[in-house]
Amino acid sequence: MAIGGGAHSTWGTRFGFLMAAIGSSVGLGNFWRFPYVAGENGGAAFIVIYLLCVVFIALPILMAELSVGRHARRSAVGSVRKMAFDAGAPGLWAVAGWVSMVAAVLILCFYSVVAGWVVAYVFKMGAGEFVGAAPETVAAAFGELTSDTNTVIGWHSAFMIVTVGIVSLGVTKGIERAVTILMPIFFLTLIGLVVYAAFTADMGSALEYLFTPDFSELGPQTFLAALGQAFFSIGVGGAIMITYGSYLPRTDNLAGSSVIIAGADTMVAIVAGLAIFPFVFAFALSPDAGPALFFQTLPSAFAQMPGGEYVGTAFFILAFIAALTSSISLLQVVVAFAEEHTDFGKTGSAVFFGIIIWLVGCGAAFSGGYFNLLDVLSGQVFLPLGGLLIALFTGWVVTRSLMRHELAGASDTVFAVWRFIIRFLAPIAVFAILAGGIASAFGVPLPFLQG
Repeated sequence: MAIGGGAHSTWGTRFGFLMAAIGSSVGLGNFWRFPYVAGENGGAAFIVIYLLCVVFIALPILMAELSVGRHARRSAVGSVRKMAFDAGAPGLWAVAGWVSMVAAVLILCFYSVVAGWVVAYVFKMGAGEFVGAAPETVAAAFGELTSDTNTVIGWHSAFMIVTVGIVSLGVTKGIERAVTILMPIFFLTLIGLVVYAAFTADMGSALEYLFTPDFSELGPQTFLAALGQAFFSIGVGGAIMITYGSYLPRTDNLAGSSVIIAGADTMVAIVAGLAIFPFVFAFALSPDAGPALFFQTLPSAFAQMPGGEYVGTAFFILAFIAALTSSISLLQVVVAFAEEHTDFGKTGSAVFFGIIIWLVGCGAAFSGGYFNLLDVLSGQVFLPLGGLLIALFTGWVVTRSLMRHELAGASDTVFAVWRFIIRFLAPIAVFAILAGGIASAFGVPLPFLQG
């Protein structure tokens, strides 16, 4: 099999890799999904369960994916196939890479549409469109935007052009260079928003809401939501970390890098809550407003505060950076595969698959039902299925000695705990997500989700 130049690329620095990996994890899942999912599932009680899911489920699978990629130094599909060969297992295990790659593509198809909404709101806020507007007016503006398919497709197109442009430059000159500029800006802006919220909004209520657990709110659905959010946010199951791991040098401590990535993503999700909820409570808005929290509730708060157009602009720029660093990682998954199996090269592969994803995204812009289908299939079916297959593959198929070699930086105790989780706990938990996702897609009630 011919291996394209992309598979031989290496991150220029460990900092560049960490910024890219953290950027891929820190996406709209931290801003668009996390606040409203937490709000709908009991606030602090949900966060406690979410943290446990990150540590005991998402983090071990993240370590496994980086190991697979770094071992084989190929695309997600090629890496799984190569590692299976080295373990003396059938090459059919490459299906784990295929499922994960499909998940990444499906996510980007609708993710870029949402990112287009974000870009639109950067300009709406910057132009002062909502200054002094009533909540009903702000809420109606979002409905007007999403129903104007030509405008939505325009912003979706602009976002995909930027994404394709960065990925077409390659791993070091494109992705790494972009994230080493964008991520520091992201962190500084996020900290600035939290400081601003602490002095001008209701930080006390936000802290109580986020850090005072009410376990009476917990139910089976809460655990499923927390597991699913951990997957969507950190990005396991979507072939990103297999792909990014393939560009790592042999000297990298995968266990240590995994902890940094998962820790940074979780920190951003919680800190984002501290940037969002003070404004929600200060203006007596609902913290469990669902997806509307992002595009209706928060803009309503910004519209009522002095200088709200500047705060709102900064917030949506923050969300744009988060969306962009995630989208380039999603596109790189399929570009790496194309570089292995075609003669398109980096630019040709990025443009070809960028156009395909753009076209599918246009369909999501036209149809809310189609948009929801892509969301459910990617987040509740393909992501957990990819994660389940990777857990089974690295826990039961790949030899212990091979995995220990890849995770040489971990202590014997850490490795033993990781191996127990990846073999037993992770498959059971991820299967629960998968079962719940399939049940949701087909409207089939599951006994363990009732009550």
